[in-house]
Amino acid sequence: MTDELDAIDVRILDLLQQDASLSIADIAEKVGLSSSPAWRRIERLKKIGVILRQVTLLDHEKLGLTFEVIASVKLQLPTRDNLEKFEAAVADWPEVVDCATVTGAVDYMLRVITRDIHAYDDFLRDKMLALGLVSDVQSRIVIRVPKRTTAAPISLAPVGQS
Repeated sequence: MTDELDAIDVRILDLLQQDASLSIADIAEKVGLSSSPAWRRIERLKKIGVILRQVTLLDHEKLGLTFEVIASVKLQLPTRDNLEKFEAAVADWPEVVDCATVTGAVDYMLRVITRDIHAYDDFLRDKMLALGLVSDVQSRIVIRVPKRTTAAPISLAPVGQS
């Protein structure tokens, strides 16, 4: 896939990761193209699936969503059916902002954001444990986040020379 990308594509992607609200004209100017070729490149990057979607990042604290937890989740029996049921449930829970299947002693790592510890307790009892699939949850309350980014480390990706 990265063979299809050149240095200009990488610069465009980096700009969009930093500020997706930039106009095509602004992007074109910053990468040394006119607007039409810049627009065509962005459309191609969408078509080939490099750009998945463009979103707006919100300040959780200003929204009153100040309680964040990293939860290690172990299923009672990690069968294919149970994994699929758990993942389908997670997809519907707005409190879960990240979910990853992991190796080791647990099956999943979740990042959960709620208003407060009481809302997290409700989430655990009424949603996660109510599934009847979970045998253990280890919750780690996030105190401070020294770094958080949604940007892919594009400078580390191998890029074609076209």
